[in-house]
Amino acid sequence: MDSNLLSPASTARWLSNRDAYLIITHRRPDGDAIGCASALAQGLRESGKTAYVMFNPETTPRYLRFIEEYRAPESYVPENIIVVDTASYELFPKNCEAFIDAVSLCIDHHPSNTHYAKALCLDESRASCGEIIYEILLMLNGKITEKIAESLYVALSTDTGCFAYANTTENTLRVAAMLIESGAPHAKLNRMLFREKTRARIMIEGLIYTGLEFHFDGAVAISTVTRALIEEASATEDDIDDIASIPGSIMGVLVGITIRELTSELDCKVSVRTGPEVNSCDICARFGGGGHAMAAGFSLKESVSEIKEKLLGALGEYLP
Repeated sequence: MDSNLLSPASTARWLSNRDAYLIITHRRPDGDAIGCASALAQGLRESGKTAYVMFNPETTPRYLRFIEEYRAPESYVPENIIVVDTASYELFPKNCEAFIDAVSLCIDHHPSNTHYAKALCLDESRASCGEIIYEILLMLNGKITEKIAESLYVALSTDTGCFAYANTTENTLRVAAMLIESGAPHAKLNRMLFREKTRARIMIEGLIYTGLEFHFDGAVAISTVTRALIEEASATEDDIDDIASIPGSIMGVLVGITIRELTSELDCKVSVRTGPEVNSCDICARFGGGGHAMAAGFSLKESVSEIKEKLLGALGEYLP
């Protein structure tokens, strides 16, 4: 579908001229998706609109408190469907697949966006979708309230690894500073999102480090997170949040890959993290996925060993 491309300013006008919104997040929603959805719902309500967020059954307890109050009642009938931080309809939660052909607006920052929505506000230069939502709501309401600032700080900080990842830009830091000025409790959020770890998280990290594999003279590190490993650590979805960042944090590694078993041994999610020397999105696009230049992913209905074999056969083409 060829989308009508909108700027943040024209998106604010688009939102101002409509009402009765339902906001959708992607499967296994991260902090950026949850922060954007809750901030947008709150901002629309502050502008006098009716706005709810579609319940996403894969939301983890870590993020649930930011989104719960905006949950759409079952009887709600929306007029406009908005999808945030979601590059393609293949990423829709199962309970949202009925809306695939009815998406009024998508707000996103992924270069791999497939332009599936009728209208699209896309800025690939932004480290997080939250930066775009910030601009839109500032234009829509003329201010950012404390409640919105908290949600958007979650969005920005989680997609940049607390502003440590290479995707962080001067705009990211500028917006983060404005959110703190608007009342975002950054110290509390930083501790909750990045410093506090459960015993299960510590255990699963240890198991991952123990099982790391290195290839291409140490340029590639692969971690495997099996269902058995998760059970051994008694880990929850909260405990494995952002687990994909581990292999790429090792000195000398250009490509960090995490292969995680989902519902079975033949259902895997692959996360690829790279430095500026290698394009993650190009690698993942080869397997039907996408994302950003330094953070992307894909899913395959194959075993860990089969996926690993395919990856190692292809990676030589992408390494410098």
